[in-house]
Amino acid sequence: MLKIRLKRLGCKKAPAYRIIVINSTTRREGRPVEELGHYNPKTKEMKLDKVKALDWMTKGAQPTDTVAYLLKNCNEDGTLNYKKSDVVKLSKKAKAKAEAEAAAKAEAEAAAKAEAEAATAAVTEEATAE
Repeated sequence: MLKIRLKRLGCKKAPAYRIIVINSTTRREGRPVEELGHYNPKTKEMKLDKVKALDWMTKGAQPTDTVAYLLKNCNEDGTLNYKKSDVVKLSKKAKAKAEAEAAAKAEAEAAAKAEAEAATAAVTEEATAE
């Protein structure tokens, strides 16, 4: 069975990958049937021949999960359509601090609203008393 998978290149802690078609029983750095492109996860740079990859898939080659993700998020010219997430991950201390600030802000707004309502009620009472 043929697989479309990644072949690791690069040095320690600086990986770079080639996207290859290879027999599923062959080792990771074995000789591929065909090279389809390359991918660098550090710089999010990718160049892929999407037409050849889809052609191999119609012939029965199975992509791995990572390669399937890359194919799905690939532009027509073979570059990666990378979207940086807007969600900021916070530590437990930072989350607690943010929640405390939000609670204090909500409490201050509620107090200001109550004070404004009391002031308007006093003004309406004065107006009705006159």
